[in-house]
Amino acid sequence: MSIWNRMRDITVATLNDRLEQSEDPVRLIDGYLTSLREQIRESERLFTQCASHVQAVRQQYLSARQMKEKREEQALLALQAGEDEIARLALQDKLLQEDKCSQYGPLYEEGQQTLADLEQQLRQMKSDFDEVAARRSYYQARMESIRLQRRLNERVSGIGGNLAPRAFQRLDERISDMELESRTLRDVRRSTSDYSTSGFGSGIPSGKLEYEMNKLRLKLEDKRDKLEEKLDEKRIKLEEKLDEKLSKLNGVYNSDQTS
Repeated sequence: MSIWNRMRDITVATLNDRLEQSEDPVRLIDGYLTSLREQIRESERLFTQCASHVQAVRQQYLSARQMKEKREEQALLALQAGEDEIARLALQDKLLQEDKCSQYGPLYEEGQQTLADLEQQLRQMKSDFDEVAARRSYYQARMESIRLQRRLNERVSGIGGNLAPRAFQRLDERISDMELESRTLRDVRRSTSDYSTSGFGSGIPSGKLEYEMNKLRLKLEDKRDKLEEKLDEKRIKLEEKLDEKLSKLNGVYNSDQTS
């Protein structure tokens, strides 16, 4: 594993730890992207300088190799022409060019390898940048969802959730009971009026009739008491459900605040 890969692994691990502990991962990612973007720019400048240097070394190497071959041909022609002194001078320069080739050849190969490593690092950094940028969009969307959910929770908590529909339901029940009571009293009055008109019950003693009337009054009061008790039970259940709903909403809001 190269030094660059080890450094990259350490950087990624550090970023992951900081993301887990951060309350605003988008801001943290923005800082990381800014730093990585500057590293890419510096690496690109270094790559340009390295490429220029490798190109210069290559020219030196190719020039020395061409000159070596040229001096060898000149020495051969000089020997054929019987010019031994010129042949010696050509061979002497050929040896110098060979030494130059042996020096610039490994240097050129080393430069090519360095250039290839830099190119690979650049590709990796740009790939990391694109990946983190994509994750930034994802985290930004999640943070926006959390923000909107909090606003919704605050609004629901402020207006009491589904309090209005339940209140109307309770009012409907109360009005229905009142209407039922009114219809019952109307029917009783009509029945009493019919009995009086037809002379029915004229032979019943007044004491017994009063007794029956008192029984009806007691039943009516008992019915009203039961009705009020029923309404009280419904009111208590409605308040309990409302308290439970508000408690859950507050719990969600508090969990969002702590996260």
